[in-house]
Amino acid sequence: MIPAQFDYLAPTTVEEALAALAEHGDDAKIIAGGQSLLPVLRMRLNAPEFVIDIGRIDSLRGVSDDGDAIVIGAMTTHVDVGKDPLVAEHATLVTKAIEHLADAQVRHRGTFGGALAHADPAGDLGAPALALDAEFVITGSGGERRVAAADFFEDFMTTAIADDEILTSVRIPKHTGWGAHYEKFVRVAHQWPIVAVAATVKTDGGTISEARVGLTNMGSVPLRATSVEQALVGQPATDDAVRRAAASAAEGTNPPSDLNGDADYRKHLATVLTRRAVLAAAGA
Repeated sequence: MIPAQFDYLAPTTVEEALAALAEHGDDAKIIAGGQSLLPVLRMRLNAPEFVIDIGRIDSLRGVSDDGDAIVIGAMTTHVDVGKDPLVAEHATLVTKAIEHLADAQVRHRGTFGGALAHADPAGDLGAPALALDAEFVITGSGGERRVAAADFFEDFMTTAIADDEILTSVRIPKHTGWGAHYEKFVRVAHQWPIVAVAATVKTDGGTISEARVGLTNMGSVPLRATSVEQALVGQPATDDAVRRAAASAAEGTNPPSDLNGDADYRKHLATVLTRRAVLAAAGA
């Protein structure tokens, strides 16, 4: 299907983009890499009168070191994030997740910030961002504000970004030396995950000293498996110990039921994939 007619705006600064949003309000939509918005426009699920393309704003691209955190510009493509040495060293979980994200074409066009702002609960970046305690830098006419990942994802495809604001970057605290793994279950290659688990752990002499576990597609937003995290601390990185901790992975979740599997099936998958992810992250 062909999208409805719209006017195209291509600002070159954040200030110009914010001015366009302020002028056109609810009649405008931001487009980044376009891998999420364009299918929506083609199906006419949304028909904005103005599309504001922020792809020409160079200040929104790149990865930088900011002391105890790395900063990823919202317009940085998945492929550039995935091959960046700072991300690989300090946020290995993000690198692991991007290896499983869609296909090569989408990774070359899609953007890190765009995928997170889209906030599909089956997206591959929400759970890693949540597990790593990322901060989202959101810019509006009143300046910048930072929102913790735990507060950023509000509901199904709904975030803390207001209609007159733009996600400009994502700050990720350094998890240098932590092991990481992203375990994704699909029926066919490049599919949205039926369930996925993002795990990063810190070990000391074969014992897990800290753990972070995020769940993909187990509710209307990405979720933290906090009971698993707490149960893992002080445990040996063995199959038996991790299996016992992972048994609570589905507690407090509300996964969907669809053609790929019902809620109970997903809850079972969550425990299995959590065990696999944690063991792989711990190098066991």
